[in-house]
Amino acid sequence: MPHAPLNRVLLMLKTEGPQPTATLATALGITGEAARQQLARLAQEGVVESVGEPAVGRGRPRQRWHLTAAGHAHFPDGHAALATALLSTLVAQLGPAALDTVIAAREAETLDRYKNEMIGAPDLADRIRRLATIRTAEGYMADNWRQPDGSWMLVENHCPICAAASACAGFCRSELETFRAVLGARVERVDHIPQGARRCAYRITGD
Repeated sequence: MPHAPLNRVLLMLKTEGPQPTATLATALGITGEAARQQLARLAQEGVVESVGEPAVGRGRPRQRWHLTAAGHAHFPDGHAALATALLSTLVAQLGPAALDTVIAAREAETLDRYKNEMIGAPDLADRIRRLATIRTAEGYMADNWRQPDGSWMLVENHCPICAAASACAGFCRSELETFRAVLGARVERVDHIPQGARRCAYRITGD
């Protein structure tokens, strides 16, 4: 595992997305040369890589640092192999209906727990902020903000059950329905980690 200063680089790339060296250096409060040395070390470990992006206008192509698959693996995935194996065994032994029953029970329990957390949150803004706090505590590294058009964004920079969600789309469907019910609003998923996006993002409008 990288040393503590390097963990800050991984965390920033995880939560903020690909970044140029200069931006990382400023955020870390170090020189550009020191940032390049740290990034080179991380690249040797296989957890980051530099990717060129097309130039804007007549400018030079920009290099941005991305997390590799190994870099993303530094963030926990809730015992991914075990979860996937258990799901496969459940379906093989009891059939797809059994998995649907498990997902429905999990959804009901989660919805009940989230609704209890929303007591005393009278408006949508409060509920979104509370939901982001809950999801962060559960390992999703969530954030939220208001858009210029008045809608809200709820973003999850990490999915601790990504392997299970990739193996069974029902978990993601259940999650979306839970958000709609607990927020009492229209919720649209606009980015999805299992489909290759860097994060899961939700656009929320109206009460």
